[in-house]
Amino acid sequence: MIAIDRFFPSSKTCSTCGLIRAKLPLNVRAWTCEGCGTRHDRDHNAAKTILAAGLAVSACGAGVRPQRSTSGRAVGSEAGNVKARAVAVPSPRGGDEVNR
Repeated sequence: MIAIDRFFPSSKTCSTCGLIRAKLPLNVRAWTCEGCGTRHDRDHNAAKTILAAGLAVSACGAGVRPQRSTSGRAVGSEAGNVKARAVAVPSPRGGDEVNR
C-alpha cells in the first residue's frame, strides 16, 4: 500500500496540466482548469491525481511532492510540506509486502 499526505491537494490539482488552484470550496463539484481549460469532476480528478502521486512514489521513492512554478505548478522549495509517503508496497510475486 502507498499512502499520500492527507493534506495533498488532490481535488484542486489539475490532473491534466498540474496547475494547483488556490481555493476550491467543498460545494464546488466540478471546475474548469484556468491553465489548460480541462473540465473536471472534483472526485474523478482527485482520484487521477492520487493515482499519479502513488505511481510517482512507487517509481521514485518516498518524498515525492508536487513542484510549484510561476505557472501555478509547484517547484522546488515553494512546494511546501505536501509530501507523498510510501507505507508498504506489495511484493511483485504476490507474497509479503515490502516496507519502505
